[in-house]
Amino acid sequence: MSGRLPVFYSPRMVAHPRTFSPSAAKPAQVVESWHLAGLPIDVIEPVPVTVAQLKLVHKAAYVDEVLACRRANGFSDTSPEVAASLPWTSGSMLSAARHALRIGGVACAPCAGFHHARYAAGSGYCTFNGLMLAAVVLQREELVARVGILDCDMHWGDGTSSIIDVLGAQGWIRHFSAGAEYCDVSRTAAFFQRLEEEVEATADCDLVLYQAGADPHINDPLGGFLTTEELRVRDSIVFNGLARLGVPVAWNLAGGYQQAGDGSIPAVLEIHMNTAREALGLPTTSAPPPAAGGR
Repeated sequence: MSGRLPVFYSPRMVAHPRTFSPSAAKPAQVVESWHLAGLPIDVIEPVPVTVAQLKLVHKAAYVDEVLACRRANGFSDTSPEVAASLPWTSGSMLSAARHALRIGGVACAPCAGFHHARYAAGSGYCTFNGLMLAAVVLQREELVARVGILDCDMHWGDGTSSIIDVLGAQGWIRHFSAGAEYCDVSRTAAFFQRLEEEVEATADCDLVLYQAGADPHINDPLGGFLTTEELRVRDSIVFNGLARLGVPVAWNLAGGYQQAGDGSIPAVLEIHMNTAREALGLPTTSAPPPAAGGR
C-alpha cells in the first residue's frame, strides 16, 4: 500500500498483569516506537465491543464472570485492569476490520491475545477471541459473506478452531493456523510455499484477518524457526499477495516473548516495526527501532 497506515489504538487497550507475557502492555510500546521512527501512521480511537457482541462468540456466563473479575482471564488472574482492557482490544480488531472493509487496503489493530481463547475458557494469555468476534459481527451485519483468517503466530490457533466448530462457521470462515504444522527450520521453505497458496486461496474472501506473530522468531523463548528477515518475507507475501488480489486486510501483532534483562522488548519491537513497514510498502531498515518507554 501507499500513503498512511490506520492504527486503531487507545491507552485503554493496555494492561500490566504480572506475567511472563508482555502482550498486554505491548500496544503502547509498539505505537510509541512507530511514532519515534516517523512511520506514516494515523492513530484512530477504536470502538470497544459490547458485552452482547462478546457473547456472540463466547458463552454468556464466561463473559460475565471474566468482566466481573470472578473468573480468571487468559493471564490466569482476575485483574480489574485486564478486564477493563478486554473490550478495547477486541474493539481494536473489529474497528480495524470495519475500516479495511470500508476503505480497502490495510488497517492495523496493535494488540494480541486472541487465538487461544475458546468458547467458554481463556488460555495462553488469550481471554476473548477478537478474530472470531470481528468475523462474526461483520457477517451478522451482512458486510461480509466469507472471511479468511491467516494466523502466522508460532502456535496453533486452537481457540479459533474450536469456536468455528461451536458456531458451525466452517462454510464461511477459511482458517489457516501456521502453528499447527510449521515449527522447525527444516520446514521453512515448505511454510513459505504453503503461505503463498493460502493467500491465493483467500481470493474469494471479502476480508482477511492476519495475525502477524513475532514469536516464530528463531530466538523467541516460545518459538521459533524464522529469522528476522524471513519474518519480513512472510509479511511481504501476505500484504503483497492480498493487495494483488484486492482483498482488504486487518492485522494484529500476536505473540512475541523476547525480553532484555531490564524487561524491555527491543527484538519484538523490531519485528513489529518490520511488519508495519511491509504493510506500508516501505523499504526495510537495518537500524534497530527507537526505544519505547515503559515496560
